[in-house]
Amino acid sequence: MTLLAPYNALTARLEALSPALLPTLARFVFAATLLLYYWNSASTKLGGAGIGGLFSPSFNAFAQIFPKGAEAVSYDIAQATLFQKAVILAGTWAEFVLPALILLGLFTRLAALGMIGFVALQSLTDLFGHGGISDPATLGAWFDAAPDGIILDQRAYWLFLLIVLVLKGGGPLSLDRLLAGAQAPSAARTSAVQPR
Repeated sequence: MTLLAPYNALTARLEALSPALLPTLARFVFAATLLLYYWNSASTKLGGAGIGGLFSPSFNAFAQIFPKGAEAVSYDIAQATLFQKAVILAGTWAEFVLPALILLGLFTRLAALGMIGFVALQSLTDLFGHGGISDPATLGAWFDAAPDGIILDQRAYWLFLLIVLVLKGGGPLSLDRLLAGAQAPSAARTSAVQPR
């Protein structure tokens, strides 16, 4: 029992740190590895210079999000359907907004959940739209000796990181925490004034 006491004391301290450390570290790793990846990807989808580019998708966006549909019309964005343009614009905005929300720690759980959906759709497009399903190097495999498969291996890490944020929130260094702290005193004042 005495041999376990120092170990138990150390693990108890680590356990006490985890609610603050895990979400903060998850947001840092997201910012360090995926933030610019998604912002650069979104930038290639803008149809024009300035703010107007946010409302007119480019042929690159068409080719990336609907590869088979774009190829069928020779990558002419003018021939994209209204539905395709709406999906392209929503995807482009999501690549800017969701990572920014995670970076700031604002609506972190919702933003991370949105990113999980985005990564799932991105992966399905890579597999079935761009032909990755037939390329073993792109698809990868779990429980093998190679941890570098682009879809199964790499995206599993991305999803794990995002799941941590869905479960733990933005952590102490987030706008979520700041807003919750600002809301707590007003809620306490309201409950103090309420008749019982």
